[in-house]
Amino acid sequence: MSGRARSRRDDLATQSLLPRAALERIADDALLLPGAALDAAPALLTALQPVIAAAPWRHMLTPGGAHMSVAMSNCGQLGWVSDRRGYRYDAVDPDTGTPWPPMPAVLRAVAERCAALAGFAGFKPDACLVNRYAPGTRLSLHQDRNEQDLLAPVVSVSLGLPVRFLFGGLRRADAVQRLALMHGDVVVWGGRQRLAFHGVAPLADGEHALTGRCRINLTFRKAL
Repeated sequence: MSGRARSRRDDLATQSLLPRAALERIADDALLLPGAALDAAPALLTALQPVIAAAPWRHMLTPGGAHMSVAMSNCGQLGWVSDRRGYRYDAVDPDTGTPWPPMPAVLRAVAERCAALAGFAGFKPDACLVNRYAPGTRLSLHQDRNEQDLLAPVVSVSLGLPVRFLFGGLRRADAVQRLALMHGDVVVWGGRQRLAFHGVAPLADGEHALTGRCRINLTFRKAL
């Protein structure tokens, strides 16, 4: 591990020991809910096992022809996919030729509960993108704009190793906040921030009791 990566890991470890509010406002219509999924985390990870068995991890191809460093899968009515044709939602897993696995009830319940806590009652996700981050992987700044329903929020659940979540504005050049996300933290954004740029800083190496040397992220959206 490089000195820089070790510093990132130690910084996040220190942050995890500090007192945290039950709700932290990132911006108008964007909130961090520290530990909101902590109690449900073991059940979430157990429920993901048959999902990954049916729709195994894969490194999707970008429209430019590169493979994404983050491993992905999906569950729900629709799955987010990427290839040379672009980014989109599809009801069928292109790797298996079958529908994506159903969204487990415990995943849906956590997403709906956290959306309501953040002020978005009535959220009914029809897609859950499951990302697996290995040490060193990152996700560059981007907007979630492939959904037909841009009124519904995005609910993002972080499990496993801690990471820095990047949250910017409606323009790529806007200032970016670097938020420490711990196991069980949930970020919800919608309304005026629905198209905010966001990303993930490189994951520092480490070991988590439930996920091992990785971070799992669940991103719930209403695509239709």
